[in-house]
Amino acid sequence: MQAGLSVKTVEQFFLDSFCVRSAMEHAQEHEACPERTQRYCVERPIYNQEFLQGQLHRRQRTPQTLGQKIAHSCRCTSKKAKSHLYSFLPILKWLPRYPVKEYLLGDIISGISTGVMQLPQGLAYALLAAVPPVFGLYSSFYPVFLYTFFGTSKHISIGTFAVVSMMVGGVAVREVPDEMISLDYNSTNVTDARDTRRVQVAVTLAFLSGIIQLCLGFLRFGFVAIYLTEPLVRGFTTAAAVHVFTSQLKYFLGIKTSRYSGPLSVVYSIAAVLSNITMTNIAALIVGSTCIVLLLIGKEINDRFKKKLPVPIPMEIIVVIIGTGVSAGMNLNKSYKVDVVGNIPQGLRAPAVPEIQLIPAIFVDALAIAIVGFSMAVSMAKIFALKHGYTIDGNQELIALGICNSVGSFFQTFSVTCSMSRSLVQESTGGRTQIAGALSSIMVLLVIVAVGYLFEPLPQTVLAAIVMVNLKGMFKQFGDVAHFWRTSKIELAIWVVAFVASLFLGLDYGLLTAVTFAMITVIYRTQSPQYRILGQIPDTDIYCDVEEYEEVKEYPGIKIFQANTSLYFANSESYASALKKKLP
Repeated sequence: MQAGLSVKTVEQFFLDSFCVRSAMEHAQEHEACPERTQRYCVERPIYNQEFLQGQLHRRQRTPQTLGQKIAHSCRCTSKKAKSHLYSFLPILKWLPRYPVKEYLLGDIISGISTGVMQLPQGLAYALLAAVPPVFGLYSSFYPVFLYTFFGTSKHISIGTFAVVSMMVGGVAVREVPDEMISLDYNSTNVTDARDTRRVQVAVTLAFLSGIIQLCLGFLRFGFVAIYLTEPLVRGFTTAAAVHVFTSQLKYFLGIKTSRYSGPLSVVYSIAAVLSNITMTNIAALIVGSTCIVLLLIGKEINDRFKKKLPVPIPMEIIVVIIGTGVSAGMNLNKSYKVDVVGNIPQGLRAPAVPEIQLIPAIFVDALAIAIVGFSMAVSMAKIFALKHGYTIDGNQELIALGICNSVGSFFQTFSVTCSMSRSLVQESTGGRTQIAGALSSIMVLLVIVAVGYLFEPLPQTVLAAIVMVNLKGMFKQFGDVAHFWRTSKIELAIWVVAFVASLFLGLDYGLLTAVTFAMITVIYRTQSPQYRILGQIPDTDIYCDVEEYEEVKEYPGIKIFQANTSLYFANSESYASALKKKLP
């Protein structure tokens, strides 16, 4: 080392030695080497931290007492009140500026297209939530309409979603197993009593998850979504897709089996189906298989010709209408013992208070559903906001989802979040604002109050087919294994742990395990960073690892030591040890 110089970290080295002087090369050099028409060099005195501190003066700030801080935060002015009101009710800000001529037609087409998808998916995902199908329609109306007033994303479609519905169903089945009901009621009343109890659990779960989201939103905890990293979420949702698929096999095959929840539930479900495979209802299998083929063909056509089609072909509602018509015409329920949707009450139910006494038993599940639901919604909202050049407020999204779930629970809805497939349809068909979502909810309302009874003959195997086909995108996430293998082994480990834990431990414990493992990897990364000695690539100002490239040479008299992590108490010892090892 030269006299007067000490070993520098990368940050201090560049602080100590940076200034720029530009100069043009001669014409001959320009002709010989056109890519080097400009050069710059570094030339200025060397500074250290002590010298800079002596030259700089800190700003003087008057400290405030706790009382002054509270008084300042509670002070209310008309401008502040207006800002808070617009933040809480974003519709007050964008609706008065709504350009009717430019946006209305696109929103109407988008709302109709999305509403056509809401109907069959609401009915189908109710089966996942272990509640009667009509409650899927309620969950496709109230929360969607409420989000119009409180949400900040212009393109996401709030409503039923497979992963969250599956989590709700797991809790409902755990709290109200078939065995409990069969012991307390006569066989003729078992189904009604079971469904009533499970609806109470699902409604209370929606209420509690909504309250949790509201609290997190008001406390400005929107940042919690960053702890659900991309590989964690994708591994978790892939495992959830396997859970959803196995849970629909009994409806698809027309087999009578119990529904399982908790650790190894997917194994028990597959075993139960295989043990009763000889009892398959051939009529249900034929109807379900035909629906799957039609849905796959429809999706393929929509994908291939999406630029030529004005709106996607609504194959799901087409399949529902055909399935209902065939079932009613051939009397599949009585003639071939095919299970159908059954009674769909006409009109809306009176509001009712959720069962508060259930809260202690489902609190952890509600917390998991609240975080997963928010993570799904805000990730999709950010994608569309970036694409269309606007911003969303993560904390307000928490508040909006909290209101959708908590208020909706008084009207017998279960937990909802953003649906990826419907959001893509809403955006691709010309939706510009939340008006599209409101119109889709009105379509669901019309079905509930007017024509819902027409879907009573709909075979459950048709709904199972809709759910299975909609899992196609999630199953494609198995390709993440190859991607993360090439890019990051740590992220691959997070994906695998999230998938395996969620698959075999259940979605609730699996999510907890995955988040814990992801946080452990953060500690591991800070404890095991990469340390390098950097050298200069000849005739450039670029510095690389001297141990990796032969041409890279160290600058005489100066050691550039680089660590790809922040320095703090937990890794200070390893930092110092690595620094000593790297010195000659």
